Amino acid sequence: MQLVFASNNPNKIKEIQQLLPKSIQILSLEDIGCYEEIPETAETIEGNAILKANYVTEKYGYDCFADDTGLEVDALNGAPGVYSARYAGAQKSAEDNMDKLLKVLTDISNRKAQFKTVIALNSNQQQHLFAGIVKGEITFEKTGNQGFGYDPIFKPEGCNGTFATLSMAEKASISHRGKATQLLLEYLLS
Repeated sequence: MQLVFASNNPNKIKEIQQLLPKSIQILSLEDIGCYEEIPETAETIEGNAILKANYVTEKYGYDCFADDTGLEVDALNGAPGVYSARYAGAQKSAEDNMDKLLKVLTDISNRKAQFKTVIALNSNQQQHLFAGIVKGEITFEKTGNQGFGYDPIFKPEGCNGTFATLSMAEKASISHRGKATQLLLEYLLS
């Protein structure tokens, strides 16, 4: 089975492909000739996942899935949330985003946060949503060099280190994206 994943983020593609059996091959946007930036203009994480999946299905005719992920910080009323990738600006720099978040949280003791991923699957003219959440906290400094995005400053509950200190397999087994992908996989195999 081939399934289009509405992403050109090589880190996300690699992470998702590792979670799926070899019988399901992921095609990226580049693989189907989609080079344009898909607008992410929704007000919610769910909305952005739906926008991306619908864009590929409507413009290219493929069954596909798309995800959107946000980091929701309690003390910031859920921010950066849907704006996580561009929290520090349109350049979408992970370093800038982490630096800004650490600065904003400097004098805040409540560092509870959660990562939320929503996957929208368009298949056989139907749409299904799968969500994964992992709770944790924002650290006071960056640690680790694995992963991407906010991984160096997010410490999941029950772990001694940040996502960036875990191997890809360890992260996938407990992460928001791993949980949402597991639900997607269960649906695909049912």
